[in-house]
Amino acid sequence: MIQTIDLRGTRPTPAELLAAVPRAATSVTVASDVAAALIDDVRARGEAALLDQAERLDRVRPAHVRVPASEIAEAVAGLDPAVRTAIEETIRRVRIASAAQVPPRVTTTIADGAVITQRWQPVNRVGLYVPGGKAVYPSSVVMNVVPAQVAGVSSLALASPPQSDHAGRVHPTILAVAGLLGVHEIYAMGGAGAVGAFAYGVPGLGLDPVQLVTGPGNVYVAAAKRLVRGVTGIDSEAGPTDILVIADAAADPRLVAADLVSQAEHDELAAAVLVTDSAPLAAAVSAHLAELATTTTHSVRVTAALSGPQSAIVLVDDLAAAAAFSNAFGPEHLEIQTADPQAVLARIDNAGAIFLGAYSPVSLGDYVAGSNHVLPTGGQARFSSGLGAYTFLRPQQVVDYGREALLAVAGHIAALSAAEALPAHGDAVTARFSAGAEG
Repeated sequence: MIQTIDLRGTRPTPAELLAAVPRAATSVTVASDVAAALIDDVRARGEAALLDQAERLDRVRPAHVRVPASEIAEAVAGLDPAVRTAIEETIRRVRIASAAQVPPRVTTTIADGAVITQRWQPVNRVGLYVPGGKAVYPSSVVMNVVPAQVAGVSSLALASPPQSDHAGRVHPTILAVAGLLGVHEIYAMGGAGAVGAFAYGVPGLGLDPVQLVTGPGNVYVAAAKRLVRGVTGIDSEAGPTDILVIADAAADPRLVAADLVSQAEHDELAAAVLVTDSAPLAAAVSAHLAELATTTTHSVRVTAALSGPQSAIVLVDDLAAAAAFSNAFGPEHLEIQTADPQAVLARIDNAGAIFLGAYSPVSLGDYVAGSNHVLPTGGQARFSSGLGAYTFLRPQQVVDYGREALLAVAGHIAALSAAEALPAHGDAVTARFSAGAEG
């Protein structure tokens, strides 16, 4: 079912490792043309385009795109008590972890009368995307909303696809969690069209453009986020999920297999990768995967994901080689199930979130660990990070020099401006000290 990549006895270069990394055949680039057409349609026709797209792509035409307050209140009232308790605990934990991500304001005195203040300013308005295709993700509401609130974002709009099973409404559990968090600007819209609506606004709906779009989604959502970047900010191109497990002979193959399946059930394009220096463990995990794939609830989806080119069992000579492969892969979720996880962790540079030991499965991070589950996928952890309070903050340097402090460096400014053939830069400083400049 799952392919095996045997790198034992080789010393691949960084470029060769990148080439050996398994990836899904469908990329964001392939989805770009479709996403661009959907965005252009929303820009041209607004609400009518969103309704038509819902009917075509979500198989239902919502009665209204903007969700009435009455529907949100109804969803909150109808939320299952056990789910509400779990959500409230998740909110509490994510709020604690997010608060730790807000950097303090720092003031630095460079010289007498020369002060630089580093402040972190939140964006004012954010569009939060919560997927709703093959599964429902109330946990993603928490992961998007809570860090934005902690950062101080004042205006939050949330979008999630209309559900054919709920008469074209946003899934009631998503509405309920949004209501619990105080988010009342909610839209029944999904996919690339929703991202375009956030970026450009839809005047007919009272939807103003946002400064930042965050949240996971399918490959078309990821493509849309790439297309609107520059018009608005994005967190990352969070597409189909992936998990990479580094394990040695000390790992329990049943647990490794269970964790790989837990992410494979998200999507046929989900990537599940085991990297190990133990051939017996690899064989045992493969056997457990074959069994689980036939018995798990979403068997067809899991089998497709595990059989795809994006999933593999990778054999390496040692754990140093395993870490090197993981760094090249840049996993969204990295589990380290080895006799000494900390030793392997010391070699890891690139990962969205890291889970250490047998009792820190990715499922924990998906829900109540306190960490955020909106993470970079498709190898983007090699250069970007997951969602956090910092995502919604912009560092700004505030410069405050007095007269004598500026005079002390005026000569340096004049010299540098002359060297760059930009004399007006120096003139702007010396003008402050010329005769009559201070009236």
